[in-house]
Amino acid sequence: MSDIDRAVVSTIVETASDHFFIVDGDGRVLDVSPGAAAVYGLPREQLVGSTVQELEAQGVLRPSISLEVIRTGRPVQLMQVTGTGRRVIAEAHPVHVDGRLERIVSRSRDLTDLQLLQDEYALLQKRFSEHLKRSGAGAGHEDGQLDEAMGSLEIRSDLMRELALLLKRVAPSDATVLLLGESGVGKSAFAKQLHRWSRRRQGPFIEVNCAAIPENLFESEMFGYQPGAFSGAARQGKAGLLEQAEGGTLFLDEIGELPLPMQTKLLKVIQDGSVLRLGDTRPRRVDFRLVVATNQDLARRVESGGFRLDLYYRLNVIPATIPPLRERREDIPALAEACLERLNQRYGQHKLLHGSVWSELMGSDWPGNVRELENWLERAWLSSPDELIQSPTRGDGAPPAMTSAVTPAIPPSMVAEEGLAAYLARVECEVLAALCQELPSTYAIAERLWISQPSVVRKLKRHGLRIERRAD
Repeated sequence: MSDIDRAVVSTIVETASDHFFIVDGDGRVLDVSPGAAAVYGLPREQLVGSTVQELEAQGVLRPSISLEVIRTGRPVQLMQVTGTGRRVIAEAHPVHVDGRLERIVSRSRDLTDLQLLQDEYALLQKRFSEHLKRSGAGAGHEDGQLDEAMGSLEIRSDLMRELALLLKRVAPSDATVLLLGESGVGKSAFAKQLHRWSRRRQGPFIEVNCAAIPENLFESEMFGYQPGAFSGAARQGKAGLLEQAEGGTLFLDEIGELPLPMQTKLLKVIQDGSVLRLGDTRPRRVDFRLVVATNQDLARRVESGGFRLDLYYRLNVIPATIPPLRERREDIPALAEACLERLNQRYGQHKLLHGSVWSELMGSDWPGNVRELENWLERAWLSSPDELIQSPTRGDGAPPAMTSAVTPAIPPSMVAEEGLAAYLARVECEVLAALCQELPSTYAIAERLWISQPSVVRKLKRHGLRIERRAD
């Protein structure tokens, strides 16, 4: 190496905002950047000359990323907790000469301040949400606008309305949205509605299930390819799904299943705003809004090495958790009626739900959430010989067992010229009135109905009900 090259490398190490370690093939630290001392808790002079084996044993490196490279011979990325208690993302690359591991170059980035900012953002978001609940006029106006713009979303619960309001607020921006929640809660439906609310609504909505595309086809499907890029490639080449989302929204479902090599390529697309087709040398600019979804705990996936931490922070800009159906039972009637309407249109008949079905629908836990509810209703629709839909037999798939040992009474029948909303309001009032006489507090009612205590208070006020105070 010439003196100029040495000076260039020294300047990079000395001035980089990341913290560099240069280690030999046996684990001895040859050089570190000056800022590493503050993060790792040892003077630069003490770090240089020590070994990564010693530093890991002392708790300075937890774990040592260089040791992992020595063990595997491959590039590694992981999250470390340093001896000073700071969280860093570290990335290390092997340097081979004639097949022998000679050097390991690692760099780390301190994420502690970023994590504190995210925690502060989450706290501010929570306080803002509580402020909206307390403020009557402004919230009511925005709530009314939400009703008009709900589209195909069937939501009635306070939890879901609050979530919808959040997404409607961020929809005009291009901020990446991370939809979280159990399988079947409706992440795809919310992603589509977010697109309809956005300024990109006239552009395409491209939905990609990351778990459904074979890994050997993923790159060509996502990034596209040039003519002759590989055997069997189309003669005219093909634009990938990233290019097809131009001017619109790209929705990556099951993002936790994205293979690690593709995570690296996706991160580069997000950072550079361009995509490189297979077999091409010219990057192409892409412009889309990114929405991703997963039912996995991505933070745990990062810790286990299955998901890139830098990509996680790129995606986790606007996180939105969709609660399971068992925590928002108020949504079940509207979901069931919308599903029934679709089934009637699909099969060309007009069927109605028998009154006895509602107690099962409202009392079941639905571990598969909205998707399971819709599947159950379709089985019930198909297995009912007449126009009144009964519950399918247990062998055909009855709803999940209720968590309470008490079996609710069959709701009263609808009266003449009574709509569904009025009927449900009447039934809700009757149930609450009975529980006000039976149970001692709003907390007990909330536990019995599997809803929150503030929801009970609001419902009692709406119906003009009070808990009966019984003499001891």
